[in-house]
Parts: sequence; structure tokens; C-alpha cells
Amino acid sequence: MIERYTREEMGTVFSLYNKFRLWQEIEVLACEAQAELGAIGITDEDAAWIRAHAGFDVGRIDELERETNHDVIAFLTDMAEHIDAGLAPGAPRPSRWVHYGMTSSDLGDTALCCQITQALDLVLRGVRSLGATAKRRAFEHRDTLCVGRTHGIHAEPMTFGMKFASWAWALKRTETRLLEARAHIATGAISGAVGSYSSIDPYVERFVCERLGLVPDPLSTQVVARDRHAQVASALAVTAAVLEQMATEVRSLQRSDILEAEEPFTEGQKGSSAMPHKRNPVICERICGLARVVKANAQVAFDNVALWHERDISHSGAERVALVDSFVATDYLLSKAQWVLDGLAVYPERCRANLERTRGLIYSSKVLLALVDTGVTREEAYAVVKRNAMAVWEDIQQGREGLGLRGRIERDPDAALDAATLDRLFDPWHFLARRALLFERLEKLEFL
Repeated sequence: MIERYTREEMGTVFSLYNKFRLWQEIEVLACEAQAELGAIGITDEDAAWIRAHAGFDVGRIDELERETNHDVIAFLTDMAEHIDAGLAPGAPRPSRWVHYGMTSSDLGDTALCCQITQALDLVLRGVRSLGATAKRRAFEHRDTLCVGRTHGIHAEPMTFGMKFASWAWALKRTETRLLEARAHIATGAISGAVGSYSSIDPYVERFVCERLGLVPDPLSTQVVARDRHAQVASALAVTAAVLEQMATEVRSLQRSDILEAEEPFTEGQKGSSAMPHKRNPVICERICGLARVVKANAQVAFDNVALWHERDISHSGAERVALVDSFVATDYLLSKAQWVLDGLAVYPERCRANLERTRGLIYSSKVLLALVDTGVTREEAYAVVKRNAMAVWEDIQQGREGLGLRGRIERDPDAALDAATLDRLFDPWHFLARRALLFERLEKLEFL
């Protein structure tokens, strides 16, 4: 992912330094486990020496990889140079115990799972913060009347707080998916060439994984199976899709002919090089655009699941790009969504004006049910309401003054509804008498 979208903490997780730091720690822990186990010739003194003198140089590793065309061998060679530096000629080399009985994926896959858990913790932090903001803003606008829209068309009255609340619940589900993915990816494997522990005791794996906060893979085939990584990529893709849905709604509500809400517009910000009046939803548009990258990358992770036999490296190059980019982009999207939701301007007066734009048509469902209550069939009631509603639509389309739905219902001999009943039916709060239940549920919503 380009630097423009890489935030510092997430960038650090996937830096070469952090990867090699984890590789070094895994190798040192494996040596300490071997010394404790006592099954090979490594002593406690050897393990202590390795712990004290282990190191790496990113530049040197790069130089060695150009020669060996193998990143793990390049790292191990450099690490050995650090461990054995300064020893007298002919003295035993403690570095010989490094990587004993291990294979490249034991190192690389276990470290990658560590990196992914670190990255997921950052994403989870962002999701929880955004969810708390959505919940807070839902209560701020629990009584801000607005019109609900289905198919883009005015439907029935609701409150703006319900929009924020629906986002809060979506983010809670997002948290649950990410936690499940984390549980499956927090896995390590130090089991040798085809996962049979042919040259290494399973104790080493348990020792290393415990200290890294991982669980040993119950049966790796040299690699940690990529269905785990696909689940992570899928959870990130759904996270991005949730943020995209939120941003799409803000973009729609910010349109000039709706203008019920608006993403923050900062001091000194400019919206257009040609039109000084523009206040464009550029951050929400950016969220929608980058979400496509995260969603598309999930397909790469699905394709990486199928490897030849026990393993190949067809997943490796694609994974280095797609997985890291998905984490970096999701982290960035969460930060931008947090900024948008926290500072989102909501315009109650504009919401109320839009509520009445269709001249009472949004109350048609209540009128329908009220007519059914008088004893007519649903079909008869529907025909009466629709006939009057279509006449109101025509007035609106032609730009004519008109009675609106209530006026037409009052004058329709087939609609026997008194004034008090009509007052109730055409009151937007009549639709929202049970909204307290929604906010009672929201009150109980907690992020872990």
C-alpha cells in the first residue's frame, strides 16, 4: 500500500524490521526450548549466548538474499554472523543450533500469524472506537425526525438516530467477525518439512507458541493452512463493506437536493479548483473507493487456500501484497470513518423539510390500515389510498399546488375517517411510538 494511506502503527507491524524481529525471537525461543528439552547437544549456556548475541541487519539480509534467492537462508546467515561474531577461530559455533530441525515455513508462517494478530488488534481498536461513536451519536439524534427511504424513494418517518444505531450494530457484528478470525489465525507451526515433527520435538512448538501468544496448529503440513488467512481477509472485506455502506449513505444525504447531513469541512479546505462553492464528500468517496481494494483482495486470499499437495509458494507473493494492503487500507478507512462520524453535521430543519416534501404520501401505510380497521377489505383500502396517492404524485411531478394526501383523503367519500383520526395518522411520531425499544436495545450494546 502506498505511503499516502499507511498509518504509522500499522506500517510498523508489517515493516521488515518487525518481521525480522519476530523471526529472531522465534529462533531464539526454539533454541531455549531445545536446551530445556535436552534432546540435542545445545546447552543452557549456548541458548543464553544466542539470546544475548542474536541480531540482524536488514541491509545485510537484502544483500545475502540477492545472492541466495532465499529470504530465510539470508536471514539465518546474517543471524549466525551476529551470534558468532568475536568468537575465537576454531571455537564451537552456537549458531549451529539455530533453526535445528525446522523448515522455512515454521519460521515465516509463525511470524506472519504474529503480525496478523498484531494488525487485527489495531483494526479491532478502530472498530470499537467507531462503534462507540456511532452509539453516542445515535442517542444524540434519537429524536431528530427524518424520512426513511427505500429504493431511494421516501417511505416512512424515522429518526436520524436510527441510522447511527444501525451502524453501531453493524460494527458490533464486525467486531465479532474479527475476533473469530483472530482466534483462528493466532496459530503457530514448528513441525518440520511436512508437519510430521521428523526432526524436532513437539515440545519446541508448544514452548515457542505459548510465549508468542499463539496456539500450536494441530496438524500443519509445513504451512499454516491458508483457510485461516482467507477468513481474516474475508473479515477485513466485510469490515470495509460496512464502512462503505456508511460512507455511501453520508454521500447520498450530502447531495445538494437532500442536504440532511454533511461530512466535516475544515478551515481552509477547498472543494474544487474551478468552483469555489463546492463542499464535496471527498473523504466518504475515498472510503468507498479504497473499500473496493480490500474486497477485491479477499478473492486473492480465497485463491491462496488451494496449494499443491502439502505446500507450495504460489500464495507467497500474492499474500505479501494483498494481505498487507488489506490491513493497511482497512486501518486507514477506520481512521477516516471515525473522523467523518465524529464530526458529521446533521441538519434537523432540513430533515423535517424533506419529510414533508411529498405532501403526506409517507403516511399512506397508516391510512391504509385505518381504513382496514373500519371494516373494508385490504384490497379496497389499498385502492382508495393508491388512487389519492397517485394524484398527489402527479401534482408534485407537474409542479402544481395540490391538497396533499390528507386533503384528498378528507374529500374522498370512500374514506370514512374523522378529523381526530386523520390528525393521528398524519403525525410522524405516530410511526415512532415504539422507538424506545430500539434505543433500549442499543443502550445494552457494548464493545469488548
